[in-house]
Amino acid sequence: MDNAETITNAIKSSLAIIDQDREREIISRRFGLDGHRETLEQIGEMLSITRERVRQLEKAILIRLRIAAEDNKIDHLAPAEKIIIRNLTEMGRVARISELAKKLFGHKATAVEIANLSFLGEISSLLTLVSENDKCYAAIGIAEYGDEKTIRTKIDEIVGIVKAAKAPISLDAIDAQVNYEHPAHIEAVARVSKQLSTLNHQWGLAKWPTVNPKNIRDKIYVILEEHKEPMHFSDIAKAISNSDFRRKNVTVQAIHNELIKDNRFVLIGRGIYALDSWGFEKGTVSDIIQKILKKAGSDGLSRKEIVKQVLKERKVKETTVLLNLQNKKLFTRVGKDHYRLTA
Repeated sequence: MDNAETITNAIKSSLAIIDQDREREIISRRFGLDGHRETLEQIGEMLSITRERVRQLEKAILIRLRIAAEDNKIDHLAPAEKIIIRNLTEMGRVARISELAKKLFGHKATAVEIANLSFLGEISSLLTLVSENDKCYAAIGIAEYGDEKTIRTKIDEIVGIVKAAKAPISLDAIDAQVNYEHPAHIEAVARVSKQLSTLNHQWGLAKWPTVNPKNIRDKIYVILEEHKEPMHFSDIAKAISNSDFRRKNVTVQAIHNELIKDNRFVLIGRGIYALDSWGFEKGTVSDIIQKILKKAGSDGLSRKEIVKQVLKERKVKETTVLLNLQNKKLFTRVGKDHYRLTA
């Protein structure tokens, strides 16, 4: 029997112990066990009862199901719980329902598969269901690991550590500040949070482009920051295509266009870009020579020293620097091989 069949049998057995058809209908529709989840109002309208009455019936039915589950009176539930707990143990004791379902069934889960797991998480005394809200994804945990409030507290704790760091942080760095058995357990909790995101083994707030780049410019920045040295725009495009970004289908031309538009990126050679945070400034080779000679003062600098300093800031050939030095409107030759700014 495969995982899908085991879960399905547990759902059928759970519904079978509900005596009244109307009550089965309520549970099925509230959890979306048929693929379409309905509100209290929708169910009430269909059954010609009030929204409050539907809520009361749902609560009562779930209490009876939880008692039956704890007393081992639901056939096929135990094998389903065993499968879920085994997989959750491998995933760090808690997981988003969508990710747990993918692991269990081997594919992106359908609405019914998600609903089935949510329902079992609700009635099983061995599992904890974490309801989705603005801060968290819907998740299931092993009950021994904590109830819903405990799991939410753990999530808030990790979010607080990341916020305090004010920059992406590794799991090991987080682990040094909390009491977990293994960093994998920290990652499991962090993945339930909608406020956190991860990239290249670093965790940060989901709004930070360094861990959750949403546009091409942010992805370029992440690639350069990771590479830590200037890159040609075609190499940046290749790096994005080979990255872990969610969307990484980009054209070389699109990359080049974004590099030109964003002031964070500095052209330092033919098609070669660096980050301004590395100390590079925008400008032509002539602009760089002027800056260097202005700093040198009236004494100027030797041709060799000028070339040396320009090549620290620009990926160009030595002959390119020498050709720019021939501009007499900007540079005056002093002696055999010295230059200063033209007065």
